[in-house]
Amino acid sequence: MAHKFEIYKDKAGEFRVRFKYNNEVMFSTEGYASKASAQNAIDSLKKNAPEAPVEDNS
Repeated sequence: MAHKFEIYKDKAGEFRVRFKYNNEVMFSTEGYASKASAQNAIDSLKKNAPEAPVEDNS
């Protein structure tokens, strides 16, 4: 698969989500206290992001 979400623990012990495309990290989230909260972030992105507009501030 060319793209995937990945839940991992950072050095501080918090759970984070990163999105990878072709093994390159495209973005990473803030830290969450629980794995369930990290999964909720993924679920929210999947549900709400397809319609998200692009804001070009260049």
